[in-house]
Amino acid sequence: MVVDGTWNVIIATPIGKQPIVLEITTTDGALRGTARQGQETVSFLEARIDGSRLTWNQDVTKPLRLNVKFEVTIDGDAMVGTAKAGVFPATKLTGVRDASSSPREQRG
Repeated sequence: MVVDGTWNVIIATPIGKQPIVLEITTTDGALRGTARQGQETVSFLEARIDGSRLTWNQDVTKPLRLNVKFEVTIDGDAMVGTAKAGVFPATKLTGVRDASSSPREQRG
């Protein structure tokens, strides 16, 4: 399963839909990434990959200072999952891989 690429993600939060751009890479089985929203870019923490399932944490400062836990599943160029910010309930996350970063073996 190839998860590397640029992902355009929407998180449906209680304060509205939040667009985020994820940059995900894997090297020797290790998952790395960053998330960008506006002027803020944060690195993945405690990132793990298990087949098509990815989990990681992020410390964000906007709209609030929180630790956000992500759990997503990749299916081709689609991503679905949840983001749980602090004490708030988990919210739905959906995303698509940017076509310009899609791996060659998945292109038609």
